[in-house]
Amino acid sequence: MKTTLSRALTAVLAVAALGAAVTAQAQQAPKPEQLIKWRQSAYQVLAWNAGRIKANVEGTFNKEEVVRAANSLAGVANAGLGALYAPGTETGKGWHETAAKPEIWTDKKTGEAAGNLAKESTELARVAALGDVATIKAQLAKVQGTCKSCHDDFRKKD
Repeated sequence: MKTTLSRALTAVLAVAALGAAVTAQAQQAPKPEQLIKWRQSAYQVLAWNAGRIKANVEGTFNKEEVVRAANSLAGVANAGLGALYAPGTETGKGWHETAAKPEIWTDKKTGEAAGNLAKESTELARVAALGDVATIKAQLAKVQGTCKSCHDDFRKKD
């Protein structure tokens, strides 16, 4: 339990450090391309951690791995990703062309979608600590549903 708390604290501190770095950069008015890169990177981290959890609940289960991934996912989901959708980032290239639809900057459902991702990710971290595979799998599906919902509404189709 102490190790799990230590890892959770480490994840929280890492997210806080990332937040501080983003805040420091924000005060220096980062270029839109940088914000798009950070945004794209954050979503890649979310996808990577969701994939780690999925691999565990569908294969050989490693509770510690799932807890780490769930805490990381929750940390990023609660890090204030909305700040990465600043004016001027509607179009352009980060690591690749942005796939965000223009509606994400104006639709009131955007905040609700972000709130749902944060809420469901936080719950995933909570149930991951309990270690019940079926419950984790069900909660992961809820998190993935929030991702899909946002993609359906606000992501350009390839």
